Amino acid sequence: MYRYDEHDRRIVVERARQFRTQVARRISGELTEEEFRPLRLQNGLYIQLHAYMLRIAIPYGLLSATQIRKLADITRKYDRGYGHFTTRQNLQLNWPRLEDVPTILDELASVEMHAIQTSGNCVRNVTSDPFAGVARDEDVDPRPYCEILRQYSTFHPEFATLPRKFKIAVTGSKNDRAAIAVHDIGLRVLKNDAGEIGFEVYVGGGQGRTPMIAPRIRAFLPERDLLAYTEAILRIYNQLGRRDNLYKARIKILVHETGVPEFTRLVEEEFARIASDEGLVLTPDEIARVTRHFEPASYETTPATPTLEGLTLGKDRTLARFVEANVLPHRVAGYAIVQISLKSERLPPGDVTHVQLDAVADLADRFSFGRAVVTHRQNLVLTDVKIAALAALHADLAKHDLATPNVGRVTDIVACPGLDYCDLANARSIPVAADVASRLRTLEQEQDLGPITLNISGCINACGHHHVGNLGILGIDKLGEEFYQLTLGGDHTETAAVGKILGRAFAADEIAGAVEKTVRTYLALRTSRDETFLAVYRRVGPTPFKEAVYGAHPASSQRTAA
Repeated sequence: MYRYDEHDRRIVVERARQFRTQVARRISGELTEEEFRPLRLQNGLYIQLHAYMLRIAIPYGLLSATQIRKLADITRKYDRGYGHFTTRQNLQLNWPRLEDVPTILDELASVEMHAIQTSGNCVRNVTSDPFAGVARDEDVDPRPYCEILRQYSTFHPEFATLPRKFKIAVTGSKNDRAAIAVHDIGLRVLKNDAGEIGFEVYVGGGQGRTPMIAPRIRAFLPERDLLAYTEAILRIYNQLGRRDNLYKARIKILVHETGVPEFTRLVEEEFARIASDEGLVLTPDEIARVTRHFEPASYETTPATPTLEGLTLGKDRTLARFVEANVLPHRVAGYAIVQISLKSERLPPGDVTHVQLDAVADLADRFSFGRAVVTHRQNLVLTDVKIAALAALHADLAKHDLATPNVGRVTDIVACPGLDYCDLANARSIPVAADVASRLRTLEQEQDLGPITLNISGCINACGHHHVGNLGILGIDKLGEEFYQLTLGGDHTETAAVGKILGRAFAADEIAGAVEKTVRTYLALRTSRDETFLAVYRRVGPTPFKEAVYGAHPASSQRTAA
């Protein structure tokens, strides 16, 4: 993984030292909260409903075992013993004391981590495919390009105060596991017929109040032009993006209101003007410098390698269920990709205790070359596990409540913290996730439901990505009471789609029942166990689900809560 050079190291150390002085001035009263606000946001520090929240950057989700142990130690010493992994492959601390934050930043800097640009109207943490570098279907490893974009965008003087926050995702596979279609810029690294590396470029995706799927504006951008073309997009957005209306400030609105052809013309015109700038040309030497940090691990080969099929058909049915749900083939024979679900019955989605973090660090060292990856579905991945070691790994995961066999299943729920923590939320997410999971857990055990994504957001900002869940739940406020809209048909993959509201909203004690009816309707409609929920929905449309959820007269269900 990427190791800091002296420049990186100096940046994070000096930023932490600078913020210590700013915090001292705030505590003494020399700075008002209004004056302090832009300073704390530059360091990933928010004020939420009950306390400060610190968002720690994990570029493209990649963590070393040393870094994981440091996160465990920080949660023990400066929080309440747990952290929360987000849909942007970051970690949030929900209870740090203001006076402790500079020390937390110092400790993060000691293991090459920080909280820089995890908030504010700048280029945020660059995200990627959690299986990058090991996926069988990958054309090009996207991580070097993520790192190049990270270095390019950090403290970029022109883009520190954009009209609104800006998010970039990169994948190297046709099977999109990075949700590039719902990002401000989505990039797919590929090779053309001549074997040259380049990028498909998508611009103007996003969720929130106005969800949109990004259109493609370039079918093949040569590798050397990555930074210049990114800069051209950001310049056009910085110049023309709306600053007069917070709800229309994202680049997706600019692309929509300008029109894709005209927006593309503006970008291409700006790109032509700056493409030859020496500082923006991505040279082979620079690509090689960064790529060296992502060399493949030293995999062992044996004459007779075990297979995943042998484990799924074995006598240990608990292990077999875990392998079927959480383990995927690796590009190297004899190895596997192991997904660790953070969706057990004991903790909210994405939460992990300091004890579990220490355990994951130890297991990463023992089984996966000392590294793990955070997914945008709030889980973890050990990317390089020997198939022969899966039984031992599974046994150790089970000791720490980390062996739940539900990745990609309906109980693998993505949820934001909601009204339990966030002052922007309209409704709670965590209790709803628990109630829905409780109802569906038995159904999942009784029936092979197959892949179903279920996402919950506590407000229209859509931090839980409910728009692109096969089933999505949105918490809303209706005359001071919490209600929940149910959406169907969302998809974050290469066939990306925004889900449609099924009908009127449900009270808090009704939404779990509505989800269960929806899933049971899918079971009744599918033609085989291989037909997924999303495939059934696209085949039959919403009407059978409306009839099942609302009764025999679905027309009455068209009233949606305001």
